[in-house]
Amino acid sequence: MITFVMQGRYSAEAIKAISAKRTAQAKAIVEECGGKLLSIYATMGDSDLLAIVEFPGVGEAVKASIGLNKTLGICFSTVPALKVDEFDKLIAAKR
Repeated sequence: MITFVMQGRYSAEAIKAISAKRTAQAKAIVEECGGKLLSIYATMGDSDLLAIVEFPGVGEAVKASIGLNKTLGICFSTVPALKVDEFDKLIAAKR
């Protein structure tokens, strides 16, 4: 599984429908795409949400990102992430 960081921004309509039910819907969409929602945070600033998610591959992450936008009105920027210890090993191997 690949870890992804998803930064979300609510549309004006999505803000009106914020609820625990929608959080459950988001989790279901991630799972339908083969993913696992590890954690999700409400944030302030450039993004409204920050989710840490695992997916089998990039295709599943893209599918979930689009599904979340279509269903919930939340636009996500989704990027892969490596744990720092994995990153350190990768960089050390290239020297």
